[in-house]
Amino acid sequence: MSYSIRAFTPADETSWLHCRVLAFLRTAYFDDVSRAKPTTAAPGLDLVAADAAGSVVGIMDSSIEGDVATIDTAAVHPDHQRRGLARELLERTRNRARTLGATTLDAWSRDDPDTLSWYRAMGFTESDHYLHVYAHHDRDSSEPGRAIIEARPGLRPLMVFAHAQLAEEEQLRGQFTRVHVCRRFAMPL
Repeated sequence: MSYSIRAFTPADETSWLHCRVLAFLRTAYFDDVSRAKPTTAAPGLDLVAADAAGSVVGIMDSSIEGDVATIDTAAVHPDHQRRGLARELLERTRNRARTLGATTLDAWSRDDPDTLSWYRAMGFTESDHYLHVYAHHDRDSSEPGRAIIEARPGLRPLMVFAHAQLAEEEQLRGQFTRVHVCRRFAMPL
């Protein structure tokens, strides 16, 4: 199958959303669903891989702040994985970010073994870490209440998403069902 790598256009939004949802479904980001594509501040850094019919089957959206370009979304539709699309999207992102003055490319990811392996294989090095903690009433009805220090009268939390220090990992894993290590990967450009 042939693919084209190109800049995202507004006409891509529906297939971009479909690709992202399906790509994230089997990862720790399975519930990171958006109804619209987030906008980025740096035009030209939102790239897609499109199939022959023009549907988005790969995504690499990035933003630049100062001299750091950050990959905000990296995803390949499950039916199109392991064909080099992510590698090609990364290479084009690196070149474009370099042209725009970035000296470092980074990405934050959770603890999915395949994703972590891919970043390492692409030459990224791992550095900073923190925790993503989810407290959800469907897993344990007392979790959201335990995650809130001071509740507002009349409100009962049903889900809480929080960041925590890595040093608290053991304690938090004992209190909450869903805890992920969020890792920063970076590479010099």
